[in-house]
Amino acid sequence: MSPFHVTRTLPEDATDAALRADVHRGLTGRPKTLPPKWFYDAHGSDLFEKITELPEYYPTRAEREILLARAGDIAAATRARTLVELGSGSSEKTRHLIDALTDLRTYVPVDVSGSALSQAGQALAAERPGLDVHALIADFTGELTLPDTQGPRLVAFLGGTIGNLLPAERAAFLASVRALLAPGDALLLGTDLVKDEEVLVRAYDDGAGVTAAFNKNVLTVINRELGADFDPAAFDHVALWDAGHEWIEMRLRSRTAQTVKVPALGLAVDFAAGEEMRTEVSAKFRQEGVRTELSAAGLELAHWWTDDAGRFALSLSVAR
Repeated sequence: MSPFHVTRTLPEDATDAALRADVHRGLTGRPKTLPPKWFYDAHGSDLFEKITELPEYYPTRAEREILLARAGDIAAATRARTLVELGSGSSEKTRHLIDALTDLRTYVPVDVSGSALSQAGQALAAERPGLDVHALIADFTGELTLPDTQGPRLVAFLGGTIGNLLPAERAAFLASVRALLAPGDALLLGTDLVKDEEVLVRAYDDGAGVTAAFNKNVLTVINRELGADFDPAAFDHVALWDAGHEWIEMRLRSRTAQTVKVPALGLAVDFAAGEEMRTEVSAKFRQEGVRTELSAAGLELAHWWTDDAGRFALSLSVAR
C-alpha cells in the first residue's frame, strides 16, 4: 500500500461556526439566501450522487467523456508529478486522470469532509502502489497552504463547481489558485457551458424530484444542526434561468405565510406566502468569458476541450 497522510488545516469547530454565520447572514438578508455547500451532509451527498445518474443531468457524464478522451493530452501538456484536486469528494472521476499521469508521484485531495477524504484516499493508496496520497482537510475557498511536493503541479477544480461562486468570489478564488502556482504548474478547470434554457432548467428540476429533495435537504441540515423548525413540505423547489447573468438559480418558495424559529441563533424568521429564498447559483460559461476571468487572475488559457455535444468544457491554463 502506498503512503497515505491526512493534514487538517481547518479547525475542528470551523464547520459549525461557518454554518451559524452563513445561516444568520442568509436568513436576515434581503432577499434571503443560503449557500449551496450546506446541501452536502451524508444524505445530501447521496442525493447528489443520484442526481449525477439522472438522464436530465448531463454535466457529470459530459465531463467524464472529456476526461476519458483527453487525459493523455492533459498528461502530455503538464507532465505533472503532483495532482492537487480541490473539492475532491470521492475522487471518482479523477482516477481517469491519475491513470494517465505517468509521471505522477503525489495526489493531494482537498476537501472539508475528513471522512470522504479518508475513504477515497485510502482506497487510492491501496490501488496504486507508488502513489503518495496526502489528503488535506481544508476550505479551498479560503487561504490554502499546500504540502511541499514535487513539481510540476496540476491543480484540478472539476465538476463545474466554480459556477457556484458569484463573479467576485470567482475572481478571488482564481487569484488564490494563481498564488499557489509556480512556473510550469497548471490549472485544469471544469466549466458548464451556456446552452438551451430548457436543457439547463431540466438538469436542475428533474422529473423524479431528486433535485427538489436535494434542495430541501439544506433545511433538514439547519433543523438538525441549529435546532430550527423548518418544514420542508412547506417549501417548493424552484429552478430558473437568469439570462442576464447566464446562470441557473435554485430557490425554495414558501407555500404559505409562516415563521421559522432557529433557536441556536435566537432567530424567528418570517416568510411571506410565495417568498423565495435562493439556495444556489450555477453559472454557465462561454470560452471567451473563461479566458477573460483566467487572464484577470494572471492565468493564460492554453487548451480548451469540450465533449462531442459541446455541453461542457475542460480548460488547461498556466501561470503568466
